[in-house]
Amino acid sequence: MARGQLRVYLGAAPGVGKTYAMLSEARRRSERGTDVVVGFVETHDRPRTEALLDGLEVVPRRTLTYRGAQFTELDVAAVIERAPAVVLVDELAHTNVPGGGHAKRWQDVEEIRDAGIDVISTVNVQHLESVNDVVEQITGVVQRETVPDEVVRRADQVELVDMAPEALRRRMAHGNVYRPEKVDAALSNYFRVGNLTALRELALLWLAGKVDDQLDRYRADHGIGGTWEARERIVVALTGGPEGDTLLRRATRIAARSKGADLLAVHVARGDGLAGARPGDLARQRQIVEGLGGTYHQVVGDDVPRALLDFARGANATQLVLGVSRRGRFAQLLRPGIGVTTTARSGSIDVHMVTHDQARRGVARPGRQQGLPVSRRVGGFLLALAGLPLLTFGLLEARPAISLPSDILFFLAAVVAIALVGGMRAALFTAVAGFLLLNWFFTPPVHRFTVAAEENLLALAVFVLVGMGVSVVVDRAARRSREAARLGAEAEVLSTLAGDVLRGEHALDAVLGRLRETFGLASVTLLERPSAEDDWRIVATVGGRPCGTPGDGDAEIPVGDDLTLAVRGRPMPAGDRRVLEAFAVQAAGALRQQRLRAEAERARPLEAADRMRTALLNAVSHDLRTPLASAKAAVDSLTGTSIAWTDEERAELLDTARQSLDRLDRLVANLLDMSRLQAGVLGIAARPLALDEVVPRALDNLDDLGGGEASVRLDPALPEVSADPALLERVLVNLIANALRHSPPGEPVLITAGAIRDRVELRIADRGTGIPPGERERAFLPFQRLGDRDNHTGVGLGLALARGLTEAMGGALIPEDTPGGGLTMIVSLPVHRKEAP
Repeated sequence: MARGQLRVYLGAAPGVGKTYAMLSEARRRSERGTDVVVGFVETHDRPRTEALLDGLEVVPRRTLTYRGAQFTELDVAAVIERAPAVVLVDELAHTNVPGGGHAKRWQDVEEIRDAGIDVISTVNVQHLESVNDVVEQITGVVQRETVPDEVVRRADQVELVDMAPEALRRRMAHGNVYRPEKVDAALSNYFRVGNLTALRELALLWLAGKVDDQLDRYRADHGIGGTWEARERIVVALTGGPEGDTLLRRATRIAARSKGADLLAVHVARGDGLAGARPGDLARQRQIVEGLGGTYHQVVGDDVPRALLDFARGANATQLVLGVSRRGRFAQLLRPGIGVTTTARSGSIDVHMVTHDQARRGVARPGRQQGLPVSRRVGGFLLALAGLPLLTFGLLEARPAISLPSDILFFLAAVVAIALVGGMRAALFTAVAGFLLLNWFFTPPVHRFTVAAEENLLALAVFVLVGMGVSVVVDRAARRSREAARLGAEAEVLSTLAGDVLRGEHALDAVLGRLRETFGLASVTLLERPSAEDDWRIVATVGGRPCGTPGDGDAEIPVGDDLTLAVRGRPMPAGDRRVLEAFAVQAAGALRQQRLRAEAERARPLEAADRMRTALLNAVSHDLRTPLASAKAAVDSLTGTSIAWTDEERAELLDTARQSLDRLDRLVANLLDMSRLQAGVLGIAARPLALDEVVPRALDNLDDLGGGEASVRLDPALPEVSADPALLERVLVNLIANALRHSPPGEPVLITAGAIRDRVELRIADRGTGIPPGERERAFLPFQRLGDRDNHTGVGLGLALARGLTEAMGGALIPEDTPGGGLTMIVSLPVHRKEAP
């Protein structure tokens, strides 16, 4: 009997629709004639889910008694006896009631599958064993019901039931997931946007791993040995030529086809470890790369294909974009070119050969700026070894039509040609060999190394001298060209470094990384020794194993008395030290700037305190005078003798004076507390505190504010928090008063609380207009009312003081949208931890 298949609907959190999707699939199969039964489905009293059960056969559950209570569980024996084609079993990670057979429901499912019955089930990502601890860290909730990952990984199908966190919270707010009395607590705790987003990412990543496993099995079953990269990284090779624009845009379109693909542009600096392309062209193409969202890199390598592939493999690239060769067809026949060679060596990296307007138009050579590499010198000798015998044979066949002077001219032409190809040594070899061949074959007496006529001897001597002169001139020209190329490439690197400065790229690691890429080094380390007695310490390093001391590297560049730049990877020629020194100076500048920025950060609180004092003096002048003027007017009226006040009028004046003085008292207290906060001298007397003690006291202090109602729902089982009672009461008074002030008539302010890991979150939710996300941080600045023009409400210190006091107690004050409209202020406080005896 074939084993039954398993299909699992995976969700990030309860309420995303796993059971609904499972029942919908069951109804589709039933309508197609498949024998489908319901083994165990938990609807959670959701009407739309319960409606899908209509018409489906339900296998009765079995009832078990445990510790005096009755429970219902999946009846495995009844399902096997019924022997349907497909059975629905909800909540794969469920723990069965003891005494009923298997300990876990997934074990029930395995038994059913062994009987040849297909199973459709559901599971949430938080119940997977491998992510159980991660979920606890994120949500603060311990998931005691888990299922081994391998059970779900072995499933024949795993389908993700996905829903955006905001959409799930709206479903909950509308009562489509939990009962109304549970909605507020759920939204405040487990179903926060951050929690749901993290759980969603866990589900997507876990499913991606499952897909990778399926792909590996497929490749193994079909004998596929090549690498299949799932993450795309596209490298585009730039030469600085006009075709670079086309290549970049083509590579960008390739990268856009894959979500999250990276674009990297690389230029290979050829010759002497430095680039030879025009700096202006590369700088323009670099701007294009950065404008397209990619990154620009520069590497060193005389073997361009190898350098490109080394960089691509080091960057874990999957695709390489090259331009079609600009060399002509004849030149490509003589030498395959970079594109063909790179493609042949690419291995698992896909190579795109992109055509462009400059294809086969020839390479622009404004001047021979390359020195003579080894390949050309060897080629010169080979040309001499092959060409001189052929020339000798041809001249012998042409005799007696061609005389000795003409023979000398032909050999002299050969010397010049070989000098241009192979340099001085090959030309000198050709001159000496040509002298011997002319003497043996063409100078009477032939076949003897003697010269009969003096004029022939003079001609041969002049031939040798001219050949040597041509060789020296060509060699000097090559040296000058090589020096010019080095200076031009050096200027290009320095121009790139200066461009980094102008663009504000002063990060120390970025400077060191640029140096490492430019010269192809293994590691670059900036070392510091504050004094002669101290040891060297590493300030920053990039690449492989860093240098612990300047002597550990292949080269060192001192920067002042206390800084040294050490590089490891290859010996650095003396000509490169100028560029190394420029990078070293830039690295030292980046280090100084980094430290100055840290100093500025340390000075920022002092600047903020100064601004606070200035704003305080500007703001309190009116708001202090207003309650003082009201109280003084009321007291003057009461003490005056010109008017006889009735008892009712006298009570009203006294009440006015009392309210004004209370407002003044709150204002002065807020100002003093804010001043203490800014000065860092606010006394905190934290102790264990129950929220159901402090919240009623805060509400009692709001009686004189009038207007609005507050609904309090606090769980008596909440743990105690560590806070200062007086300060926490001040925080709650400010927040609740603000919520009451902005709540519409008939909409009470809701006060709830819940425990999240080692913290308790007190939520004060109103149904007002709320605060736009972009304005929320400004609302916490002192003396801000965000458009509220009522000057009788104080100087705008309420939210600023509430946040400051909360943070002083080790808590946090977080604004959040109220589901359905409004603003929720979350006061997060640490749970009081009892000291061990």
